[in-house]
Amino acid sequence: MVLERTLLLTLILSFIIAVILSPLFIPFLRRLKFGQSIREEGPKSHQKKSGTPTMGGIVIVLSILITSLFISLQLLSFSPEILLLLLVTVGFGLVGFLDDYIKVVKKRNLGLTSKQKLVGQLVISILFYIGLIQMDFSTEVSIPATSFSIDFGWFYLPLIIIMLVGASNAVNLTDGLDGLLAGTGAIAFGAFAVLAWHAEFIDVSIFSAAVVGAVLGFLVFNAHPAKVFMGDTGSLALGGAIAAIAIMTKMEILLIIIGGVFVIETLSVIIQVISFKTRGKRVFKMSPLHHHYELSGWSEWRVVVTFWFIGMILAIIGIYIEVWM
Repeated sequence: MVLERTLLLTLILSFIIAVILSPLFIPFLRRLKFGQSIREEGPKSHQKKSGTPTMGGIVIVLSILITSLFISLQLLSFSPEILLLLLVTVGFGLVGFLDDYIKVVKKRNLGLTSKQKLVGQLVISILFYIGLIQMDFSTEVSIPATSFSIDFGWFYLPLIIIMLVGASNAVNLTDGLDGLLAGTGAIAFGAFAVLAWHAEFIDVSIFSAAVVGAVLGFLVFNAHPAKVFMGDTGSLALGGAIAAIAIMTKMEILLIIIGGVFVIETLSVIIQVISFKTRGKRVFKMSPLHHHYELSGWSEWRVVVTFWFIGMILAIIGIYIEVWM
């Protein structure tokens, strides 16, 4: 019962911090003219969003950081799990911040080059792996709903890199509509909070609850019509965080299911690129997938709510597989 109260307190505290910080950061970002540049090739309805403050992910990262450290102080324990999760979240958030900064200040719409971004992600991934090895972390990967597992040995490092880099980029692709990533992210992290609690990964569960609270607090200002965007600062941080949580709870494969919306969005981009390069034809009206439905006549809010619903179904399936199968 004490743990449940701690998780609830963590979520509420993180939510309150995000709700308090957001109204302070939004005017500040406006004064600095940190406004979002909208791609010309994107949906025409998005052009009116140009100038909306971005880099709001700073609020999310700060809320997670402050809450995690505060709760850890109350428990008189800075666990290596919490520190490693913060390393990935803050580290990937910093890469995203540099990307956003270049976009809005240097007026380069593409931000960091893909190589620069990858180098930053690789460095953080390797540091995360080193931290795990220091904890004598298992390199086995379990197959959900079975008693089978595979020991990756030294190949666990490439797996970690693929998961962290892949998840951060997949989550980044999903951040294209007001409230889309904040909502689907809250659902996915909520599922991992439940699973971590059930598997008695207490520190990971607390961290996951902090992320849920931060994202929901940000959603208050990011829901349509958005007053602020999280930018790569937030999306890369969240992508790295959810992959790190899946790794630390030994639920690597479940990430594909619980983070299914992010996987689908990424696959839509891959399919679109391959189809256009090999056949000269597009499968979707625009990728990622959420833009396809926009151009098919769906309202932005309808697309977002539909994706939230799909994310909820996938989260329930993931929990069912791990807990009851």
